[in-house]
Amino acid sequence: MTTLAEANRRIHVVPSSDLARVYVWEWPVRITHWLIAASIIVLSATGIYIGRPFVISHSATFMATVKTVHSYTAIVFTLAVASRIAWMFVGNSYARWYNFIPVHRHRRKGLVGTFEFYVFLLRKPPGYVGHNPLAGMTYLLVFLLYFMMITTGFALYSMSAPVGSPMRAFQFLLPLFGNLQAARWIHHVGMWMLLGFAVHHVYSSILMSQVEANATTESIFSGYKFVPRQDVTEPGFRADKARRRRA
Repeated sequence: MTTLAEANRRIHVVPSSDLARVYVWEWPVRITHWLIAASIIVLSATGIYIGRPFVISHSATFMATVKTVHSYTAIVFTLAVASRIAWMFVGNSYARWYNFIPVHRHRRKGLVGTFEFYVFLLRKPPGYVGHNPLAGMTYLLVFLLYFMMITTGFALYSMSAPVGSPMRAFQFLLPLFGNLQAARWIHHVGMWMLLGFAVHHVYSSILMSQVEANATTESIFSGYKFVPRQDVTEPGFRADKARRRRA
């Protein structure tokens, strides 16, 4: 576990500025992020075609090819999600699981300040270097959605997998969703929910990058953010300061 002292040692003060260059997103976080994003695009495109073919092909193998691409991409997606979850227990302090589940008091307290910013009660967002508490809880729901998509996908594929395929072992998942049609409907709705979140995610990351001016969007490429030094030592201090000013 990365301590505050260790995190401070990884801060580079920008000359003539109160900003610090902080290494936030390690390479496993960035790689899994882009693998998941690319997988969702490919899975959505192939999944829509499998559900309702919109291209009439004279090749008898075209649908089989689309299903094969969908299946292998699903494996990449599953491994990327599993790797990201594993990194929640071995990564730096910004990647850890407690950024998604607010078990610490200061994270629970930060939920209020973050919500107040989102509903325009605060002019500036609370100072968090990584995910703010409200965003962290949202990502927890997204990971649960990932899990639902993986399990329904495995359940659906297990019913059409060839005899002898190890994927047939996942047939036990189907009763959890009722029947084949219910699992297919849940899988379909989950896809649109993920696409909707993706649109919001891109918009909000660009917005926050502009509001906070801390290279939020750029950080998923470089790993680094430029943040006020006090955000590192006292997360959420801006919201506390604003509340004290109103009191």
